[in-house]
Amino acid sequence: MAEVEEDVPPEPSIDFVPALCFVPRGVTKERPDKIVLTQAELARIIGETQNMLEENDDEDEDGDAEGMEVDNEETSANAGNENHNPQDEFNFNNYENEENSTVTNLANVVDADQQVPDEDEDSEAEDEVIKPNDNLVLVGHVQDDAASMEVWVFNQEEEALYTHHDFLLPSFPLCIEWMNHDAGSDKPGNMCAIGCMDPIITIWDLDIQDSIEPTFKLGSKGNRKKQKEQYGHKDAVLDLSWNAQFEHILASGSVDQTLILWDMDEGQPHTTITAFEEKVQSIEFHPEDAQSILTGCADGLVRLFDCRDAESVNASFIKWQISGEVEKVLWHPTATNYFIIGSNDGSLHYADRRRANDLLWSVKAHNEEISGVCFNKLMPNLLTSTSTEGSLKIWNFNTTEAKHVYEHDFNMGRLQCMRQCPEDPYTLAFGGEKPPRCSVFNIKNFEAVRRTFGIADVE
Repeated sequence: MAEVEEDVPPEPSIDFVPALCFVPRGVTKERPDKIVLTQAELARIIGETQNMLEENDDEDEDGDAEGMEVDNEETSANAGNENHNPQDEFNFNNYENEENSTVTNLANVVDADQQVPDEDEDSEAEDEVIKPNDNLVLVGHVQDDAASMEVWVFNQEEEALYTHHDFLLPSFPLCIEWMNHDAGSDKPGNMCAIGCMDPIITIWDLDIQDSIEPTFKLGSKGNRKKQKEQYGHKDAVLDLSWNAQFEHILASGSVDQTLILWDMDEGQPHTTITAFEEKVQSIEFHPEDAQSILTGCADGLVRLFDCRDAESVNASFIKWQISGEVEKVLWHPTATNYFIIGSNDGSLHYADRRRANDLLWSVKAHNEEISGVCFNKLMPNLLTSTSTEGSLKIWNFNTTEAKHVYEHDFNMGRLQCMRQCPEDPYTLAFGGEKPPRCSVFNIKNFEAVRRTFGIADVE
């Protein structure tokens, strides 16, 4: 008698972590709310999702009708060229145009008539409880056409790291930003904003465990048939920055060559900056001067804007030019006149906002594009960088030079992102494309780091 073969799901051809973010300790509910939807509520959400998909189809039809000649020319130009953009490793530029490439969503996988209430009452399990000394790590995960955000729990004292829960996302995540502003509430919240390949920014409440839809959205694609106006971005959102001093303001940079300052209380753009000649890839508000925002653009320019005057903001900015594309910009957390620039050719540049278009030093740090940079607020001369080549490098720097201290390969393939624990700047999280795909590591474990920066040995 022949053995019955078990159905084994195929290994995903695309499986990586493009974005992640730490959540500070002590802000998350001990037991995040579990929402059990009625069939009527679930049917409403599925219906709204189906309507959204239909609207997307309508927009695609409109776009095809308007740009038919251009599309034909592009098709002809790319005919016979399987890799017309060798830098687009996962073919994201065309993912929306591929047949059957709709990102997994609720309408594809859920039938409202088949749902039953959640009867799991075992909320006392230790792993379910968020402790005051726990960090959450928000991990954007892409597997083929499915996109999700995994909420991991990290406890430094216990050296514990595990997945608490996850939820589906409407599109591939590219950036995640934590914030404590809960629009419409006078109490601090525990929220995150997610920028995706889709132009709509979604805002999620992290104190709700079983979210199947965001708390609210920023932007609209519009729909001619339903007479909905488009507002916000028109293409993928590449980076987000929350203004911790004006807590209702969130900034977003996009492939559409704009930077938008959103008023989250109003759910509308407050200021739109259009002074760019290429996609806006990295942004950050100044840690002290709430009106100042630093931007890194694929046109090779870093621009520093004063956002107080919306009328003149596009014309009055300070700039720095580098060769190649700007992948990352980051302010120094304590020496706040200084910032670091990371480029697509693996270079790092250090600059002073008081000296326009003048780089204090430059170093060829990596062989491929910079995917992450972190300063250290407890050790002001320590800098870490990651690259898509897969390595972490640690630097000892000042205003005149950067010296290489140590290099480590986590064997996670291309490192796509790196973020820093807010309570311990020596603890870093990395996202990659090989198992475990997300890793949290304390760089004080490296002897070379302890020796160079005078850190006591780990007991």
